[in-house]
Amino acid sequence: MTAAPTTPDPDRPAALLVGSVWEPAPDPRPVRAAGTDRVIGRVGEASADQLERATQAASEAFARTRRLASYERGDLLRRVAELVTAEAEPLAQTLAAEIGKPITDARLEVSRTAMTFRMAGEEAERIGGEVLPLDLLPTARNRVGIVRRMPIGPVAAIAPFNVPLSLSAHKVAPALAAGNPVVLKPDTRAALTLLRLADVMVRAGVPEGALSVLPMSIDVADRMVTDERFRMLTFTGSARVGWSLRARAGTKKVTLELGGNGAVIVDRSADVAHAVARTVAGGFKYAGQLCISVQRAYVHRSVWDEYVAGLVEGAAALRVGDPMDEKTQVGPMISVDAAQRTVSLIEEAVAAGARVLTGGERDGAFVTPTVVENVPPTAALIAEEAFAPVVVVTPYDDLEEALRAVNDGPYGLQAGLFTRDLSQAWSAFETLEVGALVVNDVPTFRVDNMPFGGVKSSGLGREGVRYAIEDMTEQRLLVLAPEAG
Repeated sequence: MTAAPTTPDPDRPAALLVGSVWEPAPDPRPVRAAGTDRVIGRVGEASADQLERATQAASEAFARTRRLASYERGDLLRRVAELVTAEAEPLAQTLAAEIGKPITDARLEVSRTAMTFRMAGEEAERIGGEVLPLDLLPTARNRVGIVRRMPIGPVAAIAPFNVPLSLSAHKVAPALAAGNPVVLKPDTRAALTLLRLADVMVRAGVPEGALSVLPMSIDVADRMVTDERFRMLTFTGSARVGWSLRARAGTKKVTLELGGNGAVIVDRSADVAHAVARTVAGGFKYAGQLCISVQRAYVHRSVWDEYVAGLVEGAAALRVGDPMDEKTQVGPMISVDAAQRTVSLIEEAVAAGARVLTGGERDGAFVTPTVVENVPPTAALIAEEAFAPVVVVTPYDDLEEALRAVNDGPYGLQAGLFTRDLSQAWSAFETLEVGALVVNDVPTFRVDNMPFGGVKSSGLGREGVRYAIEDMTEQRLLVLAPEAG
């Protein structure tokens, strides 16, 4: 055994959490700070044997976690929240260094992570049920039903690199709140951050066998998808991968939080300055590497000039640079390959007639915030998920035209609408094929108690603590009948 990785340190032995116990990581590799050659730690990928032992530990732990009292689950999750808050700065520093997230955004993610665990602790103590009268027929006289939610069983969770702490918390915290053990596969690009969170959870007293955090290769992790000992798979990532996992998951429940090409509509009645400011924030936050980043802006022609001029000015003014610098607003993309892909999408659109109004330049893994107009609707830059610091602007003349454009395509995660006209808001709410419509803000808006998820290719099920708990439990009915005579 080896000590928990409480501090990112290139000289500290790399460890993995297997069934709530730290073990040496096989063949650890150096982890370099995003966009640099500076080594900040070492991470190894779990072996097939370690996954097997983690899975077996979760199966055995379920006999205990399912019987934990509500207050025990609540107390545990509140302790996690308190420790996350106490260690907020080291967590944020690790997160910013590992994935290139600006330090100010990293601190916000840590605070949201603590809030998610705290809310899960509260929800653990109010998982409800109902008493159901059954005497609807003479043969059911004096019979009553009691409906309760029961934990579903061991949960396999797969989290992405872009919001690793918060999105992992949205899987782990509801699972434990419901009484389910969980095996978490973090993205290997964010593994140091999640292993630090695992250390916090071990010190908070997570039950034996109830938590494993295992960076893994795709081949090893694929075993979780088909293993029947897992009763649920929760995945956040690309639509292509997510739907493939669901097709192979067998009888287990599956929830998917997948991609999008987030759209915002700016109505003629909108507060244009507000719409511009929020689009700048929502389009370029974490270099656009968010599934609910603003990728498309449909702007009424009467406010087009004002909005586009403001957006271009705002994008060009953003400070791009070292994510550890307190003044940085846009850091590097997750890799040079991701940045090269972004530039290729922009060049493809330009070849089809688009025009870059600002940005579009690459320096290593950095891409300057980019605004593009006149993009054909079939171009990948608008039709697919760019996952990049790019906003495509398109004018429209009537709302129905804009609503059709938003709905055109495979995704439906969240959308935004800037308007002062309530009838426009209701029309959009009834028409748009999305999981959520945000009025007078961008689709990038999320608070962690919201039901969050999409339709069409964007996902299945909902996250948000209470809603995730509902997915991680199953209803069970007890029927009480009177004795004969």
